[in-house]
Amino acid sequence: MSWFSIAIIAVVALLALWVVLAASGDPGFLKRVQQVDSQALKIAAADTELDRYGARLCYEREAASGLVLITSNLEAFAARLLAARSAGRSLDLMYYMWNADLTGMLIMREVVAAADRGIRVRILLDDLGVSMSDKIFYAIDCHPNIELRLFNPTKARENVLRRGLEMVLRFRSVNRRMHNKAWIADGRIAMVGGRNIGDPYFDAGEDANFRDFDLVMVGQAVAKTERLFDDYWNSSVAVPVRSLLSRRPNKLRKLRRNMDRLDFEQRARPYLDRVQDRTSLEDAVAENHYIWVDKVDVLADPPEKAAGKLRTGQNVLMETLLPVITGTAEFIHITSPYFIPGERGVRALTKLRDKGVKVSVLTNSLAATDVAAVHAGYSRYRPALLKAGIELYELKSIADVGSFSLRGSKQASLHTKAFARDGRYGFIGSLNLDPRSVSLNTEMGVLFKSSDLVAQMDAIFAKETETDLSYPLRLENGSLRWLKVVDGKRTLVRDEPDAGIARRATAWLIKWLPLESQL
Repeated sequence: MSWFSIAIIAVVALLALWVVLAASGDPGFLKRVQQVDSQALKIAAADTELDRYGARLCYEREAASGLVLITSNLEAFAARLLAARSAGRSLDLMYYMWNADLTGMLIMREVVAAADRGIRVRILLDDLGVSMSDKIFYAIDCHPNIELRLFNPTKARENVLRRGLEMVLRFRSVNRRMHNKAWIADGRIAMVGGRNIGDPYFDAGEDANFRDFDLVMVGQAVAKTERLFDDYWNSSVAVPVRSLLSRRPNKLRKLRRNMDRLDFEQRARPYLDRVQDRTSLEDAVAENHYIWVDKVDVLADPPEKAAGKLRTGQNVLMETLLPVITGTAEFIHITSPYFIPGERGVRALTKLRDKGVKVSVLTNSLAATDVAAVHAGYSRYRPALLKAGIELYELKSIADVGSFSLRGSKQASLHTKAFARDGRYGFIGSLNLDPRSVSLNTEMGVLFKSSDLVAQMDAIFAKETETDLSYPLRLENGSLRWLKVVDGKRTLVRDEPDAGIARRATAWLIKWLPLESQL
């Protein structure tokens, strides 16, 4: 090859590099974005309907928190929509995922309606988790009472190629996401748990629907949730969407028309009927359902975790939860849809078994999981866990009893992230027991001491680990087996049940790739 050819190639390569760098944007732009800090609005004794609701519930219980466990997907939808409808002062909403689908837009319509009444609305969404388009972002943010911020966003927005290049060049920072979920109305009511906003979380999914937990909270726990929201809202990685998008026509009116058309769609009927003529959150969450808890804490990783500012390996949430888990005296029920304990986790659970603690884990089967790669990471630890005496259960993809869907698919997938120990202590939140939750994503959840609430969780765990809903795993001569009951007869299955050959082959291949830290 001649020197001239080499020179031409070098020039072309430099030009290509310049184009890539220009396309990718400046990774330091997050630090230079101008934003105005804001704080949660002060609550009052009786200014709003939720003020009166919360004050009545918390009368002479100022130091406690009231908690209600929501397991029904339809009830979870109604609680959010009616909380927005009841709000008289503020809505602070923080989610990893908010889909532009049926239930996502039904809830967004109610949020916009709240803003029309003068309610201040702050929405913080993870930039990669959410499925809404920039057009919808801009339309929502055009409302004078709504501000939308995106967590750890890309600078490139208009061009798919440029955004993809930026994500490649900024992989280490873009790979860190906000997995938190919180819904706060008037500083009086908060909902924290595993559910995102979208059809699979409210029994409207056409491919699969998730089984999940939410906690509806009043009292001191709400104030703690608000402080966490403010920390994230005012962090350097929460960027106003108006700083990211070029000026464009206001499409809020068009968005309103599109959302109003949902009233005429048959698929929306179960959801509209559930909240028809209801204006109060009390219609969804009755006062006598609250369990009053003195010891409760709302926990979260600091937003700096997503900025990579914490020391390597530090995980604030896990540093709090791990002593609670390892302090189990009698039994612990762990539910994690994406369960990759790693060598450290296997050792910790094995030590519990060595002390005589009964350890039971419920996760997804290969057929039920929506992320086959995570199942591949989990599968390599099954023999060691079973050999140590830890009970493993894998949720079936299609339950033998009941229906998981109001429309569309009846396929089930576990999404609950929780544990309950010794009949007294419980945790419900967004945290999966996998490397991504521990090291990369920010997570949050509620840790509490309540025998009544934990009894509810234990009852659900017992039901979900029965053989009509899950497969108990066994070791037979060192080989994995799944216990299956057909017509009352117990048989041991040799292969991943209900999973097709392609899915099994994919999981087997991924298991041998060095991807565990990203799962």
